[in-house]
Amino acid sequence: MSTTRRRRADGRRNYERLLAEADTAFAERGVGASLESVARGAGVAIGTLYGHFPTRRALVGALLRERNEALFELGDRLVADNDPAALATWVRAVTEHAATYGGLASMLAGGLDDEASELHDSCVRMAGIGDRLVALARASGTVRPDATGADVTALTTAAAALRENLSAAASDRLIALALDGLAAAR
Repeated sequence: MSTTRRRRADGRRNYERLLAEADTAFAERGVGASLESVARGAGVAIGTLYGHFPTRRALVGALLRERNEALFELGDRLVADNDPAALATWVRAVTEHAATYGGLASMLAGGLDDEASELHDSCVRMAGIGDRLVALARASGTVRPDATGADVTALTTAAAALRENLSAAASDRLIALALDGLAAAR
């Protein structure tokens, strides 16, 4: 019986080491970093990594779990508050989230349309919050009547890609210009 407990404890330690090493590798080299190097850095075999995370997206999803929950809580508060600045706050928060690791914005965009992806549910939830915030902004007359949640998703994906590939300033400028373009005629 103690052997079973030890394996579970070892398995949990391996899981945590893999997450820590993946976080470091993805922060330095993007989500395309070698999974073999992640396993090596965590001191485990590649089979152990795949035993815990059968796909790269499963590993990324596990890394983002807590960050996603914090983002969803923010989104739910923004929807409930119905503040005119809520949409801009959401766009900036999602952009920063999607730029956590190089290549993450593209991976998240792909997860929205891929129902088999381990990222799909969280991507759908992010898009749903964006849809609700745009609907509230349309109803209050703060954005154009033809603005959509899909516009917000495209904006956050593009702004995150700019942030990871160019600069935060370029990303912020795109967001400001796009939000001005989405604003209702004055």
